[in-house]
Amino acid sequence: MNEKELKIHFTPGHVEVVQENVAIPYRRVLVTGATGLLGRAVYKEFQNNAWHSLGCGYRRAQPRFLRCNLTDEDAVRAVIQDFQPHVIVHCAAERRPDVVEQHTEAALNLNVHASGTLAKEAGAAVLRVPILYGEVERVDESAVTVLWDKVQDGAESCSVEHCQQRFPTYVNDVARVCRQMAERRLQDPSIRGIFHYSGKEQMTKYEMACVIADAFNLPSSHLIPMTEQPAGAGAQRPQNARLECSRLELLGLGVEPIPFKTAVRDSLWPFLYDKRWRQTVFH
Repeated sequence: MNEKELKIHFTPGHVEVVQENVAIPYRRVLVTGATGLLGRAVYKEFQNNAWHSLGCGYRRAQPRFLRCNLTDEDAVRAVIQDFQPHVIVHCAAERRPDVVEQHTEAALNLNVHASGTLAKEAGAAVLRVPILYGEVERVDESAVTVLWDKVQDGAESCSVEHCQQRFPTYVNDVARVCRQMAERRLQDPSIRGIFHYSGKEQMTKYEMACVIADAFNLPSSHLIPMTEQPAGAGAQRPQNARLECSRLELLGLGVEPIPFKTAVRDSLWPFLYDKRWRQTVFH
């Protein structure tokens, strides 16, 4: 399939606008929440693997992505009717438990009602994942990378939670799983239901912080493990966030996770105070 695209050609003393044929992949994917941490990785994964990708977002959507209010059913249906995607990957959500408890109605509208609208338009397969991290725009975009400030600022001692077991999961790995599931479902539409995917390394936030420090050759002696949850710590989290991932693996759709130390280093190095570190560690 070909479409026309305008391109600007520059030569010394001359500028010309020309129309060229551009090959468009026949497989179409709609990615919601494409401005978010997971959505950005998913959009990039599909786009880099011969999918015609349309990303949508809301507050941060334009100019790169389509602006769409997912709580507006008519607007969602209009996007789907216009683009006719083979696959919809729904990444938009309110991920923060404390915010969900404080703003329940808004969270229900996005996490439940918007998801229901999209599910009506496609047969649905659900991929559940635990705590995520990746290439963030701000370190507080992930509950993992937010630890960076405590690690990098070693001037004062600080406490870090050391009682809840988590499995930090790299969004690039999740994106690969999403693409593989999408491609398999095009061949076998009977694949549906709930699947789990997770990183394999079990650690508390204190242990994550220590690995981050080690990845950047930074000290960790200022980090103090906090073995009891303080009163008023917000929404309750599970003591152990392990997910059973065998269903995905039995279908041959599992992805071997990139080691946490490697992936978190790739995610956080742009936030170093001293960028010369990259030359000394990577070369």
